[in-house]
Order: sequence, then structure tokens, then C-alpha cells
Amino acid sequence: MLLEKNTTLRQPQFANAWHLQLGPEVCQNVQASLDLEWLVTNGLGGYAAGSLVGATTSSYHGLLVASLHPPVERTVLVTKVDETVALPDGQMLQLGVNEYQGGILDPHGASLLEMVSLEGDIPCFVYRLNETLSLEKRIWMEYGQNTTYVQYTLRGAFQDDDSAHPERIDHTIKLTLAPFCLTRDYHSTTIGSNDWHFLVESQPNRCMVRAFVEAVPFQLIADPTATFTPGGLWYWHIWHRRDAERGLPASEDVYQPGHFQLTLQPGIRKTLVLSSEPHLSNDFGTQQHETAIAQALMRHQRRVRQILAVADRSIDNLQVADPVHARLVLAADQFIVARPDYSAAKTPLRLSPDRKTVIAGYPWFTDWGRDSMISLPGLFLYTGRYSEARGLLKAFVSFMQNGLIPNRFADSGEERAYNTVDATLWLFRALDLYVAKTADWQLLKELFPALQSCIQHHIDGTDYGIGLDSGDGLLHAGAPGVQLTWMDARVDDWVVTPRRGKPVEINALWYYALCAMEYWAVHLSIDATLYSRLRHQVRQNFASRFWYEEGGYLYDVVDVDGEPGRNDASLRPNQLFAASLTTDLLSDSQTTRLFQQVTEHLLTPLGLRTLSPTDPAYQNHFHGDRHQRDGAYHQGTVWPWLLGPYLDVHLRLYNDRTALIPLLRPLVEALWENCLGTLGEVVEPEAPFTMGGCFAQAWSVAEILRCWLLAVG
Repeated sequence: MLLEKNTTLRQPQFANAWHLQLGPEVCQNVQASLDLEWLVTNGLGGYAAGSLVGATTSSYHGLLVASLHPPVERTVLVTKVDETVALPDGQMLQLGVNEYQGGILDPHGASLLEMVSLEGDIPCFVYRLNETLSLEKRIWMEYGQNTTYVQYTLRGAFQDDDSAHPERIDHTIKLTLAPFCLTRDYHSTTIGSNDWHFLVESQPNRCMVRAFVEAVPFQLIADPTATFTPGGLWYWHIWHRRDAERGLPASEDVYQPGHFQLTLQPGIRKTLVLSSEPHLSNDFGTQQHETAIAQALMRHQRRVRQILAVADRSIDNLQVADPVHARLVLAADQFIVARPDYSAAKTPLRLSPDRKTVIAGYPWFTDWGRDSMISLPGLFLYTGRYSEARGLLKAFVSFMQNGLIPNRFADSGEERAYNTVDATLWLFRALDLYVAKTADWQLLKELFPALQSCIQHHIDGTDYGIGLDSGDGLLHAGAPGVQLTWMDARVDDWVVTPRRGKPVEINALWYYALCAMEYWAVHLSIDATLYSRLRHQVRQNFASRFWYEEGGYLYDVVDVDGEPGRNDASLRPNQLFAASLTTDLLSDSQTTRLFQQVTEHLLTPLGLRTLSPTDPAYQNHFHGDRHQRDGAYHQGTVWPWLLGPYLDVHLRLYNDRTALIPLLRPLVEALWENCLGTLGEVVEPEAPFTMGGCFAQAWSVAEILRCWLLAVG
């Protein structure tokens, strides 16, 4: 068992990684809890998310953010539900929190929030109603459906103040649920109007809502003991503080179509179903409502158990043996979603392992080729999801055009974008690790012609100035106004880090791809001469072209803008890949020296800076409007995923797995500190190193998961 391999896993912060929870000292601090978030997903690209206390601090928050054309066309339908509890003594308790312009908070439900925890991947919110009663709220989504469940359970006992006449004691509470509804793209906001009333078709315990005639309809359904009362109110000027910080429209109006009233008894569950699915279970809203919900919960919990069992087939209870591994496995699952084949004949949506993709980050990214390939080992291979990895690799190769895989898929069905030099090269690494893990040579044989064509396109020259310099065997890339590497920030016409020329990590990846092609060709009894010759040429020239002796590290780009001998000496983390992907390109002395420079200038507790603080272009602050954020995105901002190659080189140099644990500890602790149970995109480059960007990022989770197993394996 893993606990026997490494005793550090017994330390409390690691043992509690599965039983993540936050107590009243955080939950009842409204400013702190407004900064913390939760996330659940549905395997389609849809999700539910919000702040810890329920307020929507971002326009991307919602209880039902449906992916209407998986994995894109995300549409916010239900932003939240506010709860009001009526106790038997007549006391009214409002559990919700909303923020309005000017920082006005109303109501103040945070004062009653006692605990928030994760039960597997289901967030549970516990509200203290009085000395003897508490209310639990759980939220999860149906896998493969745009359906959210919000379940309430009353816990405790009523105080029997009239023991002489127990028949007079009311052992129930009244719960009023007020949903807030919209219908808009998740990148936008809504401005309401007194002349605009949503179309609401109501029944005693349910309603169908449409924002306008052509809008997608969605349902809100409770059990038959509940009552729905139509309303039709706009709530004006809801304030989204996160959007204000990012320089985005931050005020929004939301519509309340009515409210539900339920009666709760201790131990009895009552569930509100929110769904845009056209075909829901006929049991919802009937006497079998809670039975159907219980079955949905069992399906969800069974799937969680299966995911954990597949991740490590040698351990029966992964969450006990290695809580960090188990927690990261569930975090990884949130990014793996369906990308159905819409070119085929119209058939019901089917979730199959051969049509998967990776959401780069929640809440605002879709699937990107680069992110998918970098994340594939951690998300798929280190979680045992080999068939899905196979399907993803096949799919991206099928999308190849002029030797390139797509950089990104658009939200609204536009043409795929191929403006990337590295995504395709990362595919070779992902495929190589997949074949090494599975020995699936049949897939390699099937894809090899496309891979040969890909290499030939790079030799001959392809889009965006990507091509081979026959003189040194290195790849050059770049075109005016285009950002091609992972450092791809752009503000209007300003490409912040163009890196035109021969970037260091691109050529480390190019060398890796040539090594892989040579090995594969030999295995498949195919002439490998071309790949062998190019590999030798790159190996012969790489260090002499990239080594910056005066600095003791590698140039970031050589032959900048196509000018021979013009080199960029910016101290960046990209050089790590020349030592993490292979041991062939640098001497041990060079590796040691560059690692020392990276450690001294770039290493932080939560990842690596993208530029040395001694560089005049260094930006010491990330948060702000678009210009500020993108201007700092790769000019100092810390990225957790870069800890992956750093630890690979650390292990190569020192061969000490236990030394990796202290370096990973802050990111394990970050599972409590931003979005509960997952890891975000970027980090401020200076203390106190607060998280920023997307609250859940695929390659952050993937690389920390991979490195965790590297450390404890």
C-alpha cells in the first residue's frame, strides 16, 4: 500500500485531502467565503459553481450552466437558489447571500453557514438553524446530462417544549426555495426590463421556464408534497465582484419565476431538480421523485468508486491508502468531457470513450489542443483511463491539418484554430507515454502515416512560419501578429510574448518527436533513416545554439525574428523541458547550472514564475483588467503546472523522491484555498502568492497528480 511506501502520507494535511472541509471560522467570515468557490461538472462541459456562501461573485457562476452542444455552447440557466427556513416557533432564517452594487450584502446567510465539505466530489453545505437543528444542502450533476440536483436534509431533533401535549408539537420546518433564472451565454451578462417577463408554465410542484419564445426551455421540479407559486420578479443590480476585478461588466439583473415551498422532517431528503434535458425521468415530480433521486445519487457514487478503482487497481480503498491521489483523481475527472461526432447521422448523445476531449479550465475555457496534450498523461494515464486516452489521441490526429493539430475549438461552432507550434509536438510525447503504458502498438501503427506526414510538413514548412532550418536541424516558427507557443497572451494587436524564431522548448519537443519517430519506425519495420539523421543533427547543435554561458542557462529563443545570432536571454522556465524531456541535449553540468538559476529566480511555493524578477520586463502583479492580466500572464505570473518539469529535473539530478514531497506540499494545501478540491490556473508572482485566473485548470491538476505519484511511487 502507498501508506507503507511513504510515511509522509500519514501527516494530517495529506490524510485530510479526501475529507476536505472548511469550518465556521472560514464559512462565517463572509469576505473570506466570498473568495472561495466550489465546482461540480457533468462530463459534457456543463457545470455548476458558486462562491462558498452561495453568492454569484462571477457571471460564470450558476447552479445550471448547461452545455447545449457538448462541450460548448455553455448557457447559464439557473444562477442560484436562495433558501428561507421557517421554524416552528415562527422564526424566519434566510440562508442566502447576494451582493449588490456598493458592496451591499443581503441577506446575510453566511452567519448560519457552519461547514462546507466535499463528500467525494459532492459539495455539502451545513447551516446551523438552532441549538438542535441543522440543514444540509448537497449539489451534484447527472453525468452526461444538463441536470443539477439540489438536495436538502434536516438533521437533529426538535425541542419538546410542550411534553404534556406532544401532539401539539410541530416536528417540521418550512423551506422556501427561490430560484434565480437567466438564459444567456456564459461569457455575457443580462440587463432586465420591466417589460420582459419570462414564460413560465407552472404545475403544483414544478415549472417550465423560457426566457423568451425561442429560448431553450428548462425545468425546475420538486416532489409532489411541494408547492410552486408563480411570481415573476426581477432582482436588479446583482454585483459580481470577481468580474469587476477583471475589468468586465459586473452588474447583472436576474429573474425569479416564483418560489417552491417544502416541508422538512429530520432525516428525510427533499430534492429540487434543475434540468434543460428534453427527456427526463417520468418519476421526477411524482410519488417516486425521491426514489428516483436516490437512484441518481447511487449512480453518481458508484461512478466515483469506479473512477478510484480504475486509477489504482492494486488498492481497494484509494481514498484511505492515498487521500491526495484520490482527491486529484476526482479533480482530474472534471476536465474529461465528451466531444460527440456531430458529423454522423443524428442519434441520441452517447458518451463513449472514443469521443473525449479536455476542458482546459473552468469556468471560461473550452478544449484546447495544447492543454489536452500536456494534460493527457496526468488526467488519463495516471488515472488508468487508457481507452479514453486512446480515443482522444485518435480524435486529435483526425483533426490534423497541414501537419498541425488544432490549438482550440471555438465556443460557437466557428472553424478550428491551428495557430500553435507546440500542441502537435506535445502530441508525440502524449502518444509515446500512452504506448509505453499500454503497449497499444495497433494504435501507433494506425496513426503512423499521419505522424509521418506531420513530420514532413514540419520539414517542408507549414502554416505560421513553422519549419525546419536545414542548417542546424532546429525548428523555427512565427508570423506577424500571431502567438504560437504556450506563452500566448495577446491584447488586441499586442502580442505580449511573440517568441518568433527558434524557441527553446519547441526544439526540445522537436527532438523528442524525432526520437519517438525513430524508435517507432524501427519497431514497425519502417525506414527510420530520416528521423535518425534529423535527431543527430538537433542533438549536435542544440546546446551550442541555446547555451548562454555568461548566464549559466539556456536562451529562451535563438535567431529571434529570423535574424541569425540574435538571441533572447530572458530567464524563463521553458528551458526546463530541454532537461526534463530527455537527457541527451545537455551535459550534467549544464543541467545543474540552469536548474540552479531557475530555482533561484523562478521557483515559488506554488509553481514557477514565467520571467525572472531581475528582468526589466518582469511584472510583479497579475490581477486586474484584461490589459494588466494579459500583460503579466507570461511576464512573471506563476504557473503551477510548471512544477512538473521542475520536479522531473530535480529527480534526475538528485534521485531523491522524498525531497519532492515538501515541494508539492503547498499545492496539496491549495486544495483547500481557492476552489475546494481542485487547483487553479495561475498565481500572483509575489507573496502571499494568491491564486488567479481560472479556478480549476486541467494541466495544473494533471501535472501535480503526475508528480505526486512520482514522489510517492
